[in-house]
Order: sequence, then C-alpha cells, then structure tokens
Amino acid sequence: MSLRVLVAEPLAEEGIEKMRAELEVDVLPDLPRQKFLDVIGEYDAVIVRSATQIDKEAIEKGWRLKVVGRAGIGLDNIDVEAATRRGILVVNAPQSNILSAAEHTMALLLSMARRIPAADASLRAGKWARSKFTGVELHGKTLGVVGLGRIGTLVAQRASAFGMRLMVFDPYVTEARAAELKATLASSLEELLQQADFITIHLPKTSETKGMLAEKQFVQMKPGVRIVNAARGGIVDEAALLTAHENGIVAAAAIDVYEKEPASPEHPFFKEPDFVVTPHLGASTQEAQEKAGTAIAEQVLLALRGEFAPYAVNIKGGAEYVEAIRPFISLTEKLGRIAHGVSGDRITEVHMQFRGAVAEHDTRILTLAGLKGLFSAIVHEPVTYVNAPLLASERGIQINETKSAVASDFVSLVSIGAGSDRDSVVVAGTLVGKKDEERIVEVWGYGMDMRPERHMCLIRYTDRPGVVGKVGSVLGEAGVNIASMQVSRQTIGGEALMGLTVDDEIPSDVLGKIKESISATDVRAIDLGE
Repeated sequence: MSLRVLVAEPLAEEGIEKMRAELEVDVLPDLPRQKFLDVIGEYDAVIVRSATQIDKEAIEKGWRLKVVGRAGIGLDNIDVEAATRRGILVVNAPQSNILSAAEHTMALLLSMARRIPAADASLRAGKWARSKFTGVELHGKTLGVVGLGRIGTLVAQRASAFGMRLMVFDPYVTEARAAELKATLASSLEELLQQADFITIHLPKTSETKGMLAEKQFVQMKPGVRIVNAARGGIVDEAALLTAHENGIVAAAAIDVYEKEPASPEHPFFKEPDFVVTPHLGASTQEAQEKAGTAIAEQVLLALRGEFAPYAVNIKGGAEYVEAIRPFISLTEKLGRIAHGVSGDRITEVHMQFRGAVAEHDTRILTLAGLKGLFSAIVHEPVTYVNAPLLASERGIQINETKSAVASDFVSLVSIGAGSDRDSVVVAGTLVGKKDEERIVEVWGYGMDMRPERHMCLIRYTDRPGVVGKVGSVLGEAGVNIASMQVSRQTIGGEALMGLTVDDEIPSDVLGKIKESISATDVRAIDLGE
C-alpha cells in the first residue's frame, strides 16, 4: 500500500510536486469538518496551515497518521501532546516566514512614520491635504528592539541601514552579540522604554510576555513614542495602548496581531487615524508561502522515509534513542524551563550535568531537551531539538556537558546550571519509582522533593514563623488554590525556599503582594504548560 498525504489547505505547487515524486498526494482544501474527520483515517500524513484543527478528535480518527505537517511557524491548531502520545511526528516550517516577517515590520515602521495609509485614504477621497500628513524621519531616532531572535536581528540590521540608533533588550543576548549589530544592550526593559523613540516587539507569547507592555510600562516611555507589534497579539495590552495614545504618550502605533483573531470590525484600533493596522500579514508573501510549501514537503518526505526530520517539534518521530534515556527527555525539558524561570541574571552559559546510570548513555538529546525548555520562553520562533544549539550560539551562550558515574543519593540525576560564570542557578531532577515519576530535587542549592506541575511558584525568604500562613492567605484572597507546598532550609532562621504548585496562573500583582507581605528575596512563577 503506497503512502498517502492529505493536503488540507492551500500549499505552494512546488511542495506538492516534490511530494508527488514519491507519494500519493490528495489536495482537498476547505473540507467541511465532518468530511475531514471521515477521510483523515485514509492517510499517512496530513499537511495544514492555520485554519484546520488537528485536535485530539482528528488524531484519534487518523489511525494511519505518522506525520502532521504545519506549513508555517505556529502550532496553535495542532494538539502536539495528543500526537506525541500516539507516536505521530509533528513538523513545521519555522524558517519560512522569518524574512517576510522582518520586512513587514519595516513596512509597518515606515508606513507609521510617514502616515502613508491615512494619506492614501485621504487622497482617494478627493482631498489634497499635504500639511495634514507630516511625518517623522527614522534617521537619528532610537529604535528599541525587544527580543533579538532571528526576526529581531533582521529588523535591527535593516533599521541600522536607515541610520537609526539601536537599543536592544533581551536578557539572553550578550554585549558582544549586541555590539556586532552596533546596538546598545539595555540592562532592563525600563531602560529601553525610557530612551526609545520607536519600539518593536519580537517575542513569543507566553505567560511571562503576555501584557509585557501594559499601563505600568507605557508611563515609563518617552512622550511621542511609536509602537510596532507584528509578533503576537496580547504582548501589548490593547486597552493600555489606547489609553497611552489618548494621553499623548504614544504618538502612533502599527499593529499586525491582535489579542483575539480574527479581530472584530469594531475593534477600537480601526478607528484611530494614527494607527496602521493589517490583518496578521507577517508571513503573507509569495516567497514565504513557497518556502513554507517546499520546507514542509521536505520534512514530510524525510519523516515518511524514517529519516530524521530537522524541524520535528516533538520527540517521538526523531532519531532512535535507548529506552533508558527516553523518560528523562520530558524531565530535562522541564528543568530547562524552570532554570529559565529562576536564573534572573543574564545567561552567558548553560552547564548540563548527568550523574549516575543516565550518564552511561548518549545524553546529547537530553542536552537539546534542556536547551529547548530554556529557550521556549525566550525566542519568537518555535524551538526544536535542532535549532536550540543555534539559538544559544547566536546569543553567545556557552554550552557545557559533563558526566559522572556517581549520583550520590540518586540512581540518576540531571542538573542544569544557567547563569554566568560568576553566578549560576542550578536546578536538578530525577525519576523515581517503577513509573519513572518526575521529581525536582534541587533549586537554588536547596534540597527539594517536588513533582513538576504546570503552575509552580518558588519563593526565597528569611525563615521565621508565620510566613506559610501569610502566603496561603494572599493566594486564598486571590482565589488561587494551592495543590502542594514544600519548605526547604539550610539553617534555622536563615534563608529558606518555599516551593508551591497551584491550580491556576498566579497574577503578577498577587506575586507582588506575596513578596511584600513576607519581604521575600525572590518570588518566581513558572508555567510549564506554554
């Protein structure tokens, strides 16, 4: 029986022809949901874009599926976890739209600066109102780039050619990397906000970046600042942006993405003449579509041949790993995410250490898993086991891996140290019992025995009576239920670490109340579900 591929949404002809050289390909775009579910079981692979939902139901119906391909960068419409449980490889085309997204950002920047859309509409309405559309030059202005991944880097390079001064904020970029772009590295987001004339966002949307530019941040900006967001809706608080515009802080904005998409025709942004708005066009170029089509075709072909697919976003379909290593992959990725959450200082190096039985095997995939977890909340583009080392290299982050046959109290122990050579935060974990249950056993030098859950909170404070009660009271008043709590200390009355798992995300203002109520040194919320 020949291998069959269902192309469920429009795809560049180059990609279709590439697959047809080896596979049987059916192009059936715009199938009704029920019809799609009826036929998906006949195919070994399915390729979609953003409209078709590959959810748990579709995966269950696709009993023959070996590969799900997303012709683009996002994965919002694919249940990666359900696919992974079924052993289905999920691949995407993360490089396909990078250049198009950067160029669209520049188009928004220029259109906003020179008020082109409003002038165009006025002229088409029969008016010749030259004086009404006086703009500003980019030359000599400071562009604040928030997030220096591939897209942010391309934007910075192009803005530099216009004579703009560059200031970047990215906690995971070194001064040397910024210097290569002739950019000033801001020590904090606040520093960038205070100095930038234009601000452009290039970050993923996570629990940490959601609402990153909100009321508190807008009041720190220079009056007359101009904002560009072509990354993800929700990173810029829409209501706060409108208020800042009304108050004269924000002179103009250029927006390609929205908190809810498709955006309502009544969206308040559409009524603002100083706002340039586009309907999520970052990847909407002929070249990006062609790149996405050929890239996803190559990934599907590799996967169906049983070869390694570089843009696999889950681990089941990758290279062969010994079963002794496989249970540690998920644990190590979570350790990387926690290390990111608690590192605090700028990261210049990552130290992966494997001790005990796990060190007897090839642990390179675990190092990649740790980096994947570390970078997932940092960069705009999806992080895979292949591009994680490149992301580290681009940021000047050194990766070290050591092994030891001795793991002290544990059969196997995985540790991730993230930080600088002067100050590195270590997070360690292991597997326990016949079911290989995951445990966090060290954070900030404190011994723990904590099961990693989606919503976690780590608090450092001075050990004294009443602290546990105060933390519980603050969370209780906020309606956040505590699932588990553990306290670790090294000396009575010294510094202690409290680890919590909770049922819901802890709002930032509640974290602030916790810190204030107990005079905590650190309060860090970590979301392992993003």
